[in-house]
Amino acid sequence: MSDVVVFGAAGTAGSRIVSEAYNRGHRVVAAVRRPEADASYLPAGVRVVTGDATSERSVRELAPEADALVVAIGGGDRTLWPDAARTLLAALRGMPAAPRVIHVGGGATLLNPAGDRLLDDPEFPDEYRDAALGQAEALDLYRASADGVTWTYVCPPPLEFHPGERTGQYRTGTDQPVTDAQGRSVLSYEDLAVVVVDEIENGRFPNMRFTAGY
Repeated sequence: MSDVVVFGAAGTAGSRIVSEAYNRGHRVVAAVRRPEADASYLPAGVRVVTGDATSERSVRELAPEADALVVAIGGGDRTLWPDAARTLLAALRGMPAAPRVIHVGGGATLLNPAGDRLLDDPEFPDEYRDAALGQAEALDLYRASADGVTWTYVCPPPLEFHPGERTGQYRTGTDQPVTDAQGRSVLSYEDLAVVVVDEIENGRFPNMRFTAGY
């Protein structure tokens, strides 16, 4: 059993990660910006607190009790994700027994067969590019860190990523999307939660980016 703090616990990904971790027996703290409004549909046994991954004070308050800090935030401009990465790295630097960071990242940071980022393709949808650039900056910050913080950056598929069913089945890759026999890279939010909690339990990708798909 692990102690898990999920930032962005009221969101589409975060709420599913909270439920998956709780249902598998972990002690879960749901960090949300407005507990009175955001937490009504989370499992009853989950402790709900006010928390912000971009606040060093908030991270420092929650980190000492955690084995893993999950970052599943969204809804802001492109600065949100690099701000969170900077905050976490600064807050955890030098902390005894610092928890691992599991950052739910952007699939558009993955590479095509030529080794170029998907977000740099001229045909990549403009409505997703700003968020993709912010997530790419966050990944660069983690990769450049040399302060002893253990992190993992989890990429969903770049485009075909929607609420759906929990199958518990997936395949993993590192720098390129995981594709099926039809060449599609697909995953449900429910199975992304499985991926994240599996990584909390097994720690297969320390200080790495990885991705998953069917």
